[in-house]
Amino acid sequence: MKSLKKLGFWEVFSIGVSGMIGGGIFAVLGLSIQLSHNAAPVAFLIAGLIALITAYSYSKLSSRYPSEGGTIEFLVKAYGTGVVSGGLNVMLLASYVVMISLYAYAFGSYSANIFGYSEFTKHVLVLVVITVFTLINALGAVITGRTEDALIAFKLSILVLIGAAGLTLVNWGKFSPTTWPTPLNIVTGGMIIFLAYEGFELIANAAVDVDSPKTLSKAFYSSVLVVVAVYVTIAIVTVGNLPYNVIVKARDYALAIAAKPSLGEIGFWLVTLAALASTSSAINATLYGTARASYMVARYGQLPSTIERKVWKGAYEGLIIISLLSLILANTSSLEAISTAGSGGFLVVFLMVNLAALKLRNNVKANPLITSLGVILTLTALMMLIYRIVITNPSQLIILTALVLGSFITETLYRSVTGRRIAEYVDEKLRKREENIRN
Repeated sequence: MKSLKKLGFWEVFSIGVSGMIGGGIFAVLGLSIQLSHNAAPVAFLIAGLIALITAYSYSKLSSRYPSEGGTIEFLVKAYGTGVVSGGLNVMLLASYVVMISLYAYAFGSYSANIFGYSEFTKHVLVLVVITVFTLINALGAVITGRTEDALIAFKLSILVLIGAAGLTLVNWGKFSPTTWPTPLNIVTGGMIIFLAYEGFELIANAAVDVDSPKTLSKAFYSSVLVVVAVYVTIAIVTVGNLPYNVIVKARDYALAIAAKPSLGEIGFWLVTLAALASTSSAINATLYGTARASYMVARYGQLPSTIERKVWKGAYEGLIIISLLSLILANTSSLEAISTAGSGGFLVVFLMVNLAALKLRNNVKANPLITSLGVILTLTALMMLIYRIVITNPSQLIILTALVLGSFITETLYRSVTGRRIAEYVDEKLRKREENIRN
């Protein structure tokens, strides 16, 4: 009989889907289409392929090293306890800050549209949503599992409804390859939307509670494949039903506009509600789980032996710092700069995770060809993203550059001042498991 404490396939699958269908698709759909034009479905597919191959590396690493530290644990196992692992953890934390700011930006854009869109209204609503969820986390309140399940079902059903209804009206002639932009623009559009796929990594943090490695692998692959299918369909419907200039004009809330041709005003309001629910829950989930864990490792070098999930116990200053940085970024940076930093940050992290799986291939029983392909694809995508920004708008690289360089400088300085080192095992429970295996 399966233990009630263990997570089965559907629970783990839901973690992955919920992590990916957060605020990303609502925030950067319009921007991605602006870059990739009528080849947007191809761009979404390319990003999904990179996510799927990286999910293979995560699956192998999670099965061998199940840890609540997730990504951080894998980096330590591959690169040791030095500045490289520490700097990458700080970079992961900084990437979460960028994601929170992106979710808040999207929340502000969609909710401001309700009141008659203005930049001032958007900034006020960004302030409100970050403040509210900072207080919720500080007070120890949580969104219940049932509420999260309902939100997942709601936002996924809305996206499926838009896709199914919109496909009946698509002008397929708009997708002729002869009118596609350059391959560089297509890949760049895909990399901008890549941050909408990054949430599958949350499965790794739950690996220790999953009933079997087989369940873990199935959940990684199936959640990514389902989300890829949904996102590609949404891209087809948006490009196939709306004029390009309309998408660009309503870029910050393009998905709501995309629902209008097939579902009218009802569709617009359903998407708006889904966007508000999605982005607000994504802010809460990022503060509540991943950002907290990464901050604790950044400060103490490992997770506490017993993680109190309901509050930021012992790390309230981290909650305040993360929230303030997210608030400043969301209100002072453009959507392009935030998206570039978010996608670039996670591409760097995923590149190093794929490399970690390749390096540890004998321990984790990974196919070197697949992990090598993951390294090549993430590195190529990162280079193409950076190259296009350099030749079009170099100023957008400021946040990404600060994120990467600042992370390693911060880690180096913090080590020299405090003497703190990253622990050999981020999650103490993994140490005990490894000792049992050896004995």
